[in-house]
Order: sequence, then structure tokens, then C-alpha cells
Amino acid sequence: MTRRNNQTNTLIKRLVIVGDILLLCGLLLLFRWQHPAMSQWSNHTTETFWVVCIMAMLLAQWKFSTIIHLRLISGGDILRRVFELSTTQTIVAYLVMKVVDSSMPVGWLLVQIGLCQMLMLTLVRLIERSAIKRFRRAGMNTRTVTFIGADPVLLTLYDKLNNNPTLGYLVMGYYADSDISESQKGNGSLSRKGTLQELMAELKAGKTLDLGDEVYVCLPRNERQKLKELSDYCDSHVIHFYYIPATEERLDLNLKREFLDDMEVFTTHEVPLENFANRMVKRAFDITYSIFTLLLCLPLLPFIALIIKWQSPGPIFFRQQRTGINGKVFMCYKFRSMHTNIDADKLQATKDDPRKFAFGSFMRKYNIDELPQFWNVLKGTMSIVGPRPHMLLHTETYSQQIGTYMVRHFVKPGITGWAQVTGFRGETKELWQMEERVKRDIWYIENWSIWLDLRIVWMTLKSMFIHDKQAY
Repeated sequence: MTRRNNQTNTLIKRLVIVGDILLLCGLLLLFRWQHPAMSQWSNHTTETFWVVCIMAMLLAQWKFSTIIHLRLISGGDILRRVFELSTTQTIVAYLVMKVVDSSMPVGWLLVQIGLCQMLMLTLVRLIERSAIKRFRRAGMNTRTVTFIGADPVLLTLYDKLNNNPTLGYLVMGYYADSDISESQKGNGSLSRKGTLQELMAELKAGKTLDLGDEVYVCLPRNERQKLKELSDYCDSHVIHFYYIPATEERLDLNLKREFLDDMEVFTTHEVPLENFANRMVKRAFDITYSIFTLLLCLPLLPFIALIIKWQSPGPIFFRQQRTGINGKVFMCYKFRSMHTNIDADKLQATKDDPRKFAFGSFMRKYNIDELPQFWNVLKGTMSIVGPRPHMLLHTETYSQQIGTYMVRHFVKPGITGWAQVTGFRGETKELWQMEERVKRDIWYIENWSIWLDLRIVWMTLKSMFIHDKQAY
């Protein structure tokens, strides 16, 4: 059977595709009026060009249509999809136009249209995504969910689904032979719909049950027959089936599946940057961005050096050994923002640190002191984005206190990172702050994509204008 919220998602997708085509038509109309080449075309040439562009858009939509209606989707995923859509549309339109009329110079024109389309689609997607979130927050376009089992892990899942209304999930209740926990007794927010025995009896009797759109089952693996029957029922009634391992059977290792030839194995940390192609893409981005930034800032570097010398005797650059990829030590460079002192390799900078001089504080506030690290990037000891490198003493200290601390060294350290743009920058006064930073570093390592890097760079640049309170 077709479910109402799936129909709504399909409608949203179709409306967005229609909006994309209308946006393209508006863009073509604008270019027709304003572009010096198009304004001189005949009506026949213009009509041909329009038809080719719209057909190319439809073909690109077939492969890279919108994903904003999906519930668990990030801004980086949306940005990537817009890039893929616009690029594919531009390439297809160019190839078809060359077949239609090889003498027509439309390459640069299509690139201009593609870039404008990409920028406009990005803005439109943000508006559309915001509207969908408001729509779901109002209780519409929801997906209904049923839990099966009494394991406390279902309460964690309930909190995730219930506390974020923009995801659009409505938990209908759960089937179990006992309450999930004492705290849930009498709590109508997560009610028990019946016992597990009653549920299985109704399944065997061939009754049609209202389990919603998704079923999350958390039963011990020795209940294999029940799991199979539940899975078969969901398959035959177009219900998404999800299995969650019971708490007592968990290894708490956060295992990920990999394959050695045709053999299935599991690892604790999946690292996309172990793939050679991914490393090449990231390295190309690092080199390009570093050269561009250094050339852009080149006229400022002599003035920065002069002010540092004027305000504080000592070297212009601050050099410090830090921990890099695979735990190897490297020399990290920064503009010196503090007076020379004996505690540089021991103490982090604090908000009112007396070691800082005036221009040093200014540099730290706007990340200017990090500029020499682009040289580290060109040398290959750092990346633009990655876990921030720590001084050797901190590596020694925290590696003994946090079990997963050294995992952050599976990749190159970065000038900026996911932890820094999500609120964990600067001084770590308490252990939990470093633990959260490490969690975010590991999340970045396991979820790396070039789109995530671009998102982090954008968030970093934005923080230079919207002051980060942790920047000291």
C-alpha cells in the first residue's frame, strides 16, 4: 500500500523539480535580455537553446534530483547535490548543442548560466529546506514509527526522534512483554500497545496491523524466528524494518562493516581518507586553497611581521612540535601572538592571558596567526580541514585519560576542524571538553567528504565576521 507521507514526500520532490525548471527558464530569459551574444540570436536559435537546456535539466534531475525532502540530510549533502545537478545539466547541454550546431560558441555561456544557476539553487534550497522543517514542525508530513521490545536503548531512539520535530517522526507506541523502564509506566508519551506475544499471535492469524511506516525491533538474537516473522510482515506491507542489537549483546565497539574480497569483516573506525582517490581529492583542494590564500594575503605579510616586531621583541614566527598523522611529530608554524615565555609548550592560551600582546590578541581573534600553517599544508604535514594538532604534552596527557584520543591522528591535522566550528575551540578547562572535541574529530574522520570540508571552511570564514567567544 502507498502511505500518505510518502505521497507527500513525492509531491514535495515534484514541486521542487518544477521550481528548478521555472528558475532555469527565468535565468534563460534574463540572459536573453542582458547577455550581448544571446540578445543577437534569432528566435529559432533561442528556442533551440532553451529546449536543449530544459531537456538537459530534466535529464540531470533524473540522476541528481532534489533530496531536501529526506529527513536525515545535511547541508553538505544538499550542496553536493546542487553542484552535481548544475554540472551535469551544463555538460549535457553543451554536448547536445555541439551536435545540433557545432559552430555555435556556447561553452562559456553555458558555464555562466551553470554558475548562476548553482548559486540561485543553493539559496532556493535553503529556503525550501526551512519551509519543509516548518511544515514538519507543525505536525504534517510525518512518518509513523512502532517500537518492538523493552530494551532501554529504545528510549534513546525515542528521544532522538521525538525531541527534533523537524525530522517529522511520530512514535505510535511499542509492543513488549514488560515496560521499557519504570519511568515509562503511566507515561502516555510512549505507550505500550500490547505484549509481544499478542503481536506475534495477530501476525500468525493473518491480521493487518497498524505498525506505521517504520518498525524498530530490539530483541535478543535468540529470538531469531520472531525477528524473521516481523521482517517478513514488514516486507509484505511496505514497512521499513530496522533491527537494533539488544544492550546485553552489544560490544560497544561501534563496528562498521567492510569487505576483504567477498568476506565480511567489521572494524571500529571507517576512514574514507584511506581511499587513495579521496586522499588525492583532499590534497588537490589543500594545495589549491593554500596557494590562493597565501597569494591573497601576500601583501599583508610584511605589515604583520613589522607590527609583531614592534610590539614584542623576538622572532616573527612561533614554531612548536605537535602531533600529526599516525602520531608522528612535526613542526607547526604560526605568527607569534605572545611574548616569548618558558610555558609555551605547557600551557594553553586563556581568555586574559598576560603572555599575549595587543596585536597578538587581534590576530588570534581573526585567525591571522594561523596563516603560516598554510605552509605546513603545502609541505604535506597538515591539511586545511582536520583535527587541530595539539602540543606534545597534551597528547601525552589526554591519550592516558581518553581511550579514543589517538584515533584523531588517523588523518592529517587541520588548520580548522569540525570540533572548532561546532563550539569546541580554544582552551579546554575540563576533561569533558576535550572528550567532546575528540568525539567530533572522530565523527569528522569517519564521515569525511570534500563537501564536508567545504562546509567547515565556510563556517570558519563566517566565524571571522561573527565573533567566536572561544577565540582567544
